[in-house]
Amino acid sequence: MLKNTDKEVTPDKLYSAMYIQRFINKCRERKVEWAILSDLYGVWFPNVKHKWYEKDPDKVTFKEFRDLLNDFDQKLKKYDEIWFYYNPGRFHILYNVLLEKTKLKYKVQQFTHIKEIVKSMD
Repeated sequence: MLKNTDKEVTPDKLYSAMYIQRFINKCRERKVEWAILSDLYGVWFPNVKHKWYEKDPDKVTFKEFRDLLNDFDQKLKKYDEIWFYYNPGRFHILYNVLLEKTKLKYKVQQFTHIKEIVKSMD
């Protein structure tokens, strides 16, 4: 258990929900780059370690939202395409607004089925 520890881990260790684990595993299988959008850390790539956290998206302040948006824009600007996987039953309005406000919205393709993850062409 990572809660209440100072242990830093990668996102695949912290996010244990089955649908997120299936997403991560399919990306690895297909050799596709992936990241998690964290309410606290922003875009969280698999090689980066952070401490466990609990952040309710309903409690994100305007400044925190602005920081998340800037983080999203900066970390993902180098990509030609951004595929955003989400669970429609758990898609918080915070993420919807972020995807509407990002400078990169013309690059974002939302999808809900992991079968849409295809092998990288690199």
